[in-house]
Amino acid sequence: MEALIKASLPDDFPARIDLVISNRPKAGGIAKAKALGVEAIAIDHKDYDTREAFEAKVQEALTARNIEFVCCAGFMRVLTESFTGKWKDRMINIHPSLLPKYKGLNTHARAIEAGDSVHGATVHYVTADLDSGGVIAQAEVTIEDNETAQSLEAKVRAKEHNLYIFALNKALSGRPSNT
Repeated sequence: MEALIKASLPDDFPARIDLVISNRPKAGGIAKAKALGVEAIAIDHKDYDTREAFEAKVQEALTARNIEFVCCAGFMRVLTESFTGKWKDRMINIHPSLLPKYKGLNTHARAIEAGDSVHGATVHYVTADLDSGGVIAQAEVTIEDNETAQSLEAKVRAKEHNLYIFALNKALSGRPSNT
């Protein structure tokens, strides 16, 4: 999130980050976004009885601010088909694996356990099917013989910021957008 905000500051970037939403009121990203001059709010999913009610509040916040494109980063909620359908081809996510491999959690340990020689990150369009939307861009890292899940996570994380900026540029190419 912070890398996307900083990347969006120059006038030649195809997006402006206008809002950060977290489903966790104590998330560090809220303070970081505010410090960078971006409105940041928390919509705690625990305050809602259903996924649909939570998503309705998120949709209301996005609509009220005329948001046109959504970037998910560390937003660990599975979204419904109704919500993702409203944002078809206008919502992207970054995932720590080379999709379609290792959807979901614990991707680094799973890649090591499988004996993979490469791993990485993917930016993809968000759909109702977890980590299944169309791939926009990927970045690879080599898995060394003595790799641990923690060391592999650090290698992947080092690639994620530039990858997400590149993928957002690619997804928005040719269209003006508020993100």
